[in-house]
Amino acid sequence: MKFCITGVNHRTAPVEVRERLAFDASNLSEALHSLKRRSGVLEGMILSTCNRVEIAVATDDSTEPGGCADEFLAENRQVPRDWVAPYLYRYADQEAIRHLFRVAASLDSMIVGEPQILGQLKAAWALAREQGAVSGFLDTLLTRAFNVAKRVRTETEIGSSAVSVSFAAVELAREIFGNLRGTAVMVVGGGKMAESAARHLRRCGASRIAVTNRTMARAAEMARQFDGEVVEYTQLTAALPQMDIVISSSGAAHYILTREQMKKVAAARKNRPVFLIDIAVPRNIDPEVNDLENVFLYDIDDLQRVVDSNVEGRQKVAEEAELIIQEEVERMVSRLRAREVAPTIVGLQEQLEAMRAAEVARMRSRFGPLTPQQEEALEQLTRSLINKIAHGPISELRRNAAEPDGEQLLAAVRRVFRLGA
Repeated sequence: MKFCITGVNHRTAPVEVRERLAFDASNLSEALHSLKRRSGVLEGMILSTCNRVEIAVATDDSTEPGGCADEFLAENRQVPRDWVAPYLYRYADQEAIRHLFRVAASLDSMIVGEPQILGQLKAAWALAREQGAVSGFLDTLLTRAFNVAKRVRTETEIGSSAVSVSFAAVELAREIFGNLRGTAVMVVGGGKMAESAARHLRRCGASRIAVTNRTMARAAEMARQFDGEVVEYTQLTAALPQMDIVISSSGAAHYILTREQMKKVAAARKNRPVFLIDIAVPRNIDPEVNDLENVFLYDIDDLQRVVDSNVEGRQKVAEEAELIIQEEVERMVSRLRAREVAPTIVGLQEQLEAMRAAEVARMRSRFGPLTPQQEEALEQLTRSLINKIAHGPISELRRNAAEPDGEQLLAAVRRVFRLGA
């Protein structure tokens, strides 16, 4: 089996690339079926968030998993392979395991230590299992990744030093306005990011919070939590002239605020500035809005500046977490390689036992019936000899399973003892 992870993230691709590659929740199930149907693909999973799109693929030995992922991504997202290629990264086998563990532990996130990625990874795993795209190998790997993430959070202070994306967005708003007291805020979307943003805004003194969402029940639920008000989704643009800050994280697949709409909003505000933070991928707000006078638009990539200012303080904690990751990767690789040698060990034992039984039967035919004591002695003698012969190769196979030359030793043992493929 071969395993690789291919993808883009906030470091390798700008938001305009990530949004073209992002998978909508409504078509993710069909995408998983399409991935699993590709020739040679044994298992697959798709992780699509605002900051990353990753395809994890396990294939048979005759298939190149990276090529499968490239073709699938280009065809499913309808983008030319040569267009997306410069933004892609790829990790294979042991390095893919390391990457998966780092993603789960939030070491590869824009905000190191943020907890949201673990929930997103679990959701991707659950959907892939539900659709039959994940089974033995990836199931084992992901289950371990979740345990690794838990260990990192338990044994380090990575969670306490984390800054969420929504918190970073609010910090950016505070930089622009100086003080958020008395500001009116519109939160568009009912997801975790939007909910978290509303919590931070209320804590920072925003006097009025309005919530809108395509699902009114969800908007009402959020509004109750933060003593806010509900605005009907169809009335969004009508309510905007009264808003100083708009934080948008809707799951819409198209722009919900265009340049023309915001031009009218700006005119109605009579030159009072309006601050827009678009933390959705795909983006909710047309980037051309930024050209308007007194309209300030920031997208999720702009949050990197806020994040960078906190990197130094989290560096020591991240280093501690990396040591845990290294230990867990080595342990996982050892387990997987031990699983690889198990069929060879069983095959060797079965072949030697068959040879022993055949020789014992031949000896019986030559010497005739044996007494029970002779039978027992013959069995003990021959089994002891076989165990001694097998002991050396089996011990070496187990001891060297996780070593770099483990595969060569495995091949040599199979060749020497003429074990089948």
